[in-house]
Amino acid sequence: MHRMPVASPITEGPHWTRDPRRLAFAAAGIACVGLGWIGVFVPGLPTTVFLIVASYCFARSCPWLEERLLRVPVFAPYMKALDAGGGLSPQAARRAWASLWTSLSISLGVLWIAGRLRPWLAAVMIGAGCVGTAAIAYYARRPHGR
Repeated sequence: MHRMPVASPITEGPHWTRDPRRLAFAAAGIACVGLGWIGVFVPGLPTTVFLIVASYCFARSCPWLEERLLRVPVFAPYMKALDAGGGLSPQAARRAWASLWTSLSISLGVLWIAGRLRPWLAAVMIGAGCVGTAAIAYYARRPHGR
C-alpha cells in the first residue's frame, strides 16, 4: 500500500526562510514580542505598540506565528482590536500614542540627565517612536481582514 505524503504548512510552497525579507520580518516580530512581554511587567514600556508591530511583521512572514500571538493569554487583552479585525478604537490609539511618547520622553530624559545620550542613540529611539506611531496610525485608521 502506497501512502501519499501529507503536506505540512512548513513544506508547502517555497520555504519561508529562503526569502530574506520574510526572515527579517519574523526576526523583528520575535524581538517585538520580547519587548512587549517585558512591557507587560515594566511600567512605562508600551506593550500594545510592540504587539501591533509584531503582528504586522508576523502577518508578512509567518501567519502561524501571528495566530499564535493572538492566542497567548497574557497578550489577549492587548490584541482584542487586532483579533476582531476592526482596527484600533480612537481611544486605544490615543492611549498607545501617549504611552509610546511618554515612555520615550522619559527614557531620553533619563539618558540625557545621566550624560549617556548620544546623538545616534537619540535618532534611533526617535525613529523607533515614529515607526510605532505609524503602526498605530495604520491600525487605527483601517480595519483589516483575516
